[in-house]
Amino acid sequence: MKTNTKLLHDYPVIDVSTGASSIPKYQTSTFHQQKLYDDSQQFSYTRFGNPTVHALEEALASFENARYALAYSSGMAAISNVLMLVKAGEHIILPTEVYGGTCQFVNEVLPNFHIETTFVDFADLHAVEAAIQSNTAMLYVETPSNPLLKISDIEAIVALAKKHEILTAADNTFMTALHQSPLGYGVDIVVESMTKFINGHSDVVAGLAATNDEVLYEKLKLYQKNFGAILGVEDAWLVLRGMKTMGLRMERSIENAEKIAQFLAQHPQVKQVYYPTLAHHKGQAIHMKQAQNGGAVLSFELHTKEDLIRFTERVQLPILAVSLGGVESILSHPATMSHACLPAHERLNQGICDELLRLSCGIEDIEDLLEDLAQALQ
Repeated sequence: MKTNTKLLHDYPVIDVSTGASSIPKYQTSTFHQQKLYDDSQQFSYTRFGNPTVHALEEALASFENARYALAYSSGMAAISNVLMLVKAGEHIILPTEVYGGTCQFVNEVLPNFHIETTFVDFADLHAVEAAIQSNTAMLYVETPSNPLLKISDIEAIVALAKKHEILTAADNTFMTALHQSPLGYGVDIVVESMTKFINGHSDVVAGLAATNDEVLYEKLKLYQKNFGAILGVEDAWLVLRGMKTMGLRMERSIENAEKIAQFLAQHPQVKQVYYPTLAHHKGQAIHMKQAQNGGAVLSFELHTKEDLIRFTERVQLPILAVSLGGVESILSHPATMSHACLPAHERLNQGICDELLRLSCGIEDIEDLLEDLAQALQ
């Protein structure tokens, strides 16, 4: 099946008991047991499994071209469960510019479990290999990164990990499996925030993890159940609804992002634009080797903090908010939003200055978006 057909048909979409064209919300915490000592009943308690959530997980496995997928209560719930696969005394290598929530979890939580971490520039494979220790258990990649859209070579990182018998995990939130497939390059586990493009309507917080490895899946399932990191039934139903239009939504959002990136790159009031398909973007060739397009997110830097404040006060269409991936364009200020949990020196070390803005492009008419950006930049 091709993309839009697959998103509509390649998973359970019809309720087998009623013929309903939408999987119902099985809004229940528990299930009547027909018999004692009978292991054949699939569902017993919603923290262990629920028909609505199960339907979503089957949809996600199809979407990711994976054997297994798990739905989580947030993107960070998925990320933290994956990172907790590493045992006490072991070591994880992550990109310097990893998502702020991931960075905080690594810096504030993992040391309590005696798990070591090192941050390096994943664009420099020699630096990544030099950071590998005898106890290194995982390479964690995020490409394009948040918010500077730095590019890592997924295939090369997987080859390096296999050489040293190390797990690989990839945060694929910005591109999604529609436009980049880390599992297809041999990554062991993919995580995504479904809050973003998969749901696409800024009304759900959710995450996913997908893998082709049964052992890893069983471990993650155990952690999901025991950490209570499960997705609610209402949210699962909303994601099932949202992902049906994902292909069409992202097609429009990416088209808008490409045109806006070109516009901003030529504007004198803009100091720098970060978007993977721009000719000057570092890693552009690598990105286009492993992804189908530049995605729907870009970042840009203005000259002064005063310019930034003036712009955010004048722009009309994008909402000024945390998050990304909605049908509406969303303008974010990483220094005070997605990366506010990091100390100022750490943000600057990642290249995240106060003058930086991130724009998640929605499905508005491009003429209106460009006109609004132009007047805000005057």
